[in-house]
Amino acid sequence: MTTFEQFNLPKSLDKALNELGITSPTPIQEKSFNVILSGRDVMGIAQTGTGKTYAYLLPILKQWKFAHTESPRVVIIVPTRELVVQVTEEVEKLTKYMSIRALGIYGGVNINTQRKNLAEGVDILVGTPGRVMDLALDNVLRFDEVQKLVIDEFDEILNLGFRFQITSILSMMKTKKQNILFSATMTEEVDELLDEYFNLPEEVSLAPSGTPLEKIKQIGYHAPNFLTKLNILKDLLHRNEESMSRILVFVNNKRIADYVLEALEEELPGQFGVIHSNKTQNYRLNTMASFQNSEIRGIVTTDIMARGLDISDITHVINLQFPEIPEQYIHRIGRTGRQDKEGVAISFIDPKEEEKQVETELLMNHEIEILPIPEDIEIAEQRLEFEKTKTTIVFKKKKVDTQKGAAFHEKKDKNKKVNLGGPSKTKPRKSAPTNRAVERKRAAKKKK
Repeated sequence: MTTFEQFNLPKSLDKALNELGITSPTPIQEKSFNVILSGRDVMGIAQTGTGKTYAYLLPILKQWKFAHTESPRVVIIVPTRELVVQVTEEVEKLTKYMSIRALGIYGGVNINTQRKNLAEGVDILVGTPGRVMDLALDNVLRFDEVQKLVIDEFDEILNLGFRFQITSILSMMKTKKQNILFSATMTEEVDELLDEYFNLPEEVSLAPSGTPLEKIKQIGYHAPNFLTKLNILKDLLHRNEESMSRILVFVNNKRIADYVLEALEEELPGQFGVIHSNKTQNYRLNTMASFQNSEIRGIVTTDIMARGLDISDITHVINLQFPEIPEQYIHRIGRTGRQDKEGVAISFIDPKEEEKQVETELLMNHEIEILPIPEDIEIAEQRLEFEKTKTTIVFKKKKVDTQKGAAFHEKKDKNKKVNLGGPSKTKPRKSAPTNRAVERKRAAKKKK
């Protein structure tokens, strides 16, 4: 069994790890340690929940040497505000016995406070792409001293629309630095940016993005509609109060997340919170803290929680709506079954979602075990507004009769002209005078 002793870490790091109760590296930490230590650009591919944060922090901190500078020497970019808070906390835990100043920056809070904190000096900066770019453009954040740039959950950063911010930040930085990138999936867009900004990166791959986590039991229910799904979930929560003690409930958008919270609040008051991008930063952080401290039983959320966040001891992940992208299923269920603990993923699948279920099973090479709906569950007849199929009127084209000859087709071609409306640019031609009109004019002249 591999231990951190083989990494020859400084005593300050060893002491911090021992106090955290961490004795053995995860496979991605073991695989990437020497590669990152070499100073080469690195592209790491690993699933959520595999210990990627320590995979890049440990080799960076092993090489750390004190220097008199106020600008950051390490910049770590992550997709969400919650992940900034989490990674900053991990840096602080590992550097407890080292002289290192860590700072987290993100949007949604007073930028002037962050300007002041930067002016006081920082060694390791953790931030979201938008706020890092804003402060760099203000010339408050300088990249002159940056030796290592880490971009974590890179595919998710791109999914959230931060490509411009990332390319801007990369353009502002000097080329002579080590680039370390971690991504759960390897997409064409990730590949393009690697080609443009990285110098022959060495790939460290833990497993294909579609590989299921072995410690997670995957089961599901086929339900006709959303309200029936809710009825099954409420029943499970009542029946399994002890075992279903730390739960994440995933849905596909913010409006439905709020609806589900209201429904659970009626049935199980005070047991659930909600997190999505419409909630304020303080609300989200307070909800996370309540969950971590076991003050609430679960969180209803969107895919904002499926990436990166390390919430300990999740017993169950509930997919109340099946994810639209098969890879996202992997990220969601990866919230449970971590650190050699077992977990359960329960998916509720309606008829429209069955195709996505099959695609996901093919990606994982693993079938979700479908259980029968318990007999005492009420099968709802009502469908919510978002479930109703929009009816569209289809106009059938008339078949062209080829026997009608060329004249027919010429007429059709003329009719293809589109009237765009508005005043005509050319005056309409006057019709040629008829013979009767000419005769009337002649008669009028004779009378004169």
